[in-house]
Amino acid sequence: MALNFRILRYQNGAVLHLRLTGDFDGSSAKELLNVLKKSGIHVGRVIIHTDGLKDIDSFGKRVFQEELSRIKKSPVNVVFEGEKGDLSSW
Repeated sequence: MALNFRILRYQNGAVLHLRLTGDFDGSSAKELLNVLKKSGIHVGRVIIHTDGLKDIDSFGKRVFQEELSRIKKSPVNVVFEGEKGDLSSW
């Protein structure tokens, strides 16, 4: 995992906010995926804020995209907000 990568969490009822900061690589992708898998059964919506991301590694993006398709089959609604955009559609 990138040394400066962090996931800041805030939950407001059934909505979980995840604010990503630092560099996003393969290990960061796995960490984010694990948070989504664990939280998905407890919330109805996850908003991922990408403004705090600095460098986005293409391998990390690919790892995230491949695994996210499995997570999106669950009833959890995942939404991306921020200038870095949707991690699943680059």
